[in-house]
Amino acid sequence: MVTRMKILIIEDDIEAAAYLAKAFREAGIVCDHASDGESGLFMASENSYDVLVVDRMLPRRDGLSVISELRRKEVHTPVLILSALGQVDDRVTGLRAGGDDYLPKPYAFNELLARVEVLGRRKGTPEQDMVYRVGDLELDRLSHSVRRQGKEIPLQPREFRLLEYLMKNAGQVVTRTMLLENVWDYHFDPQTNVIDVHVSRLRSKIEKDFDLPLLRTVRGAGYMIKDDRTASA
Repeated sequence: MVTRMKILIIEDDIEAAAYLAKAFREAGIVCDHASDGESGLFMASENSYDVLVVDRMLPRRDGLSVISELRRKEVHTPVLILSALGQVDDRVTGLRAGGDDYLPKPYAFNELLARVEVLGRRKGTPEQDMVYRVGDLELDRLSHSVRRQGKEIPLQPREFRLLEYLMKNAGQVVTRTMLLENVWDYHFDPQTNVIDVHVSRLRSKIEKDFDLPLLRTVRGAGYMIKDDRTASA
């Protein structure tokens, strides 16, 4: 039996919440809805969800306060923040309050859905995975080291962040927008080839002198890191 993802939408705009709930349900996701911060805090504390989708501006208790209180209570359900406030400082504030992702309005539902699915795959206590592994490639988040077949691979800080994000989402397509926001902290497309250059350098470092390619470009979609041997096993 396949367990369906269950999320909680905390949104005071009833029409927006109804649209989101309908769209998520059509995508096979079970949805609950809370229309204010206090109700959302109660529901998120008392029930088990895979992801919380939280609007930042809420009546009775604002979204960031809800998230901070959940973290204080040791509720570590992944949170995606929706907000009309989209400047870098706004996003940083939301993430530091305990959010796991931040999507400014307006947004495309397909991107929201993709981000929710990514968060749902890593539900659990934050930082629980200190070591990421894809095939014979290993990234240690504590020592900030990368090894393949036991051989250390030196990376620049940005290359490390890029690989860390890709490995965190191993086996899944990561879009350019997701990389810009989560690796470069950009909320806009700088219209440069910065991602392509870094991916190329990273691919060279982690695949040179090794037989099995791991990092691939998914044309028209983004990038994916994956061990094909595991997939075919």
